[in-house]
Amino acid sequence: MSKLHVTIEGHEFVVEVGALPRSDEPVTLTINGTPLTASVSSLDGPEAIEWAVVGTHPYELSVDPDLRWIDTPQGRYQIQVRDLEATVTRPRSGDGRVKAPIPGRIVRVLVEPGQTVQVGQPVVVLEAMKMENEIQAPRAGIVSDLHVSPGQAVKLHELLVEIS
Repeated sequence: MSKLHVTIEGHEFVVEVGALPRSDEPVTLTINGTPLTASVSSLDGPEAIEWAVVGTHPYELSVDPDLRWIDTPQGRYQIQVRDLEATVTRPRSGDGRVKAPIPGRIVRVLVEPGQTVQVGQPVVVLEAMKMENEIQAPRAGIVSDLHVSPGQAVKLHELLVEIS
């Protein structure tokens, strides 16, 4: 079972997906608590999906390989997909250094130097494997240095933010 948070043009959905079938069988899923079945043209990746049938409604689709938009005959829709079960652990540093737990790309920097933060407060959004992950402050304090900016690629354990 996978649990995803999907935002389509500002509308938010919690999607729970059961085990994926091995063939063209429908997938059982729950959207905001409502059970449905869905069939898609391919499960080889988002770019391979050309159509979907959700419940009884057929959709002709073109999906961005990075899951940022879906094209339909009615128009293009911006999407965001976040895996609610993904566990991204921050490497333990024992201090206020926030390091990249996985390699990826910085999507947003949520703090600025001099800003007071609380433990657990999101400070950076890191995209990896097509998922956005909020990286949180390891402790309360003041942001003393930012080492990244939006769009920047980062390596595993690269220093992102320092909190003093």
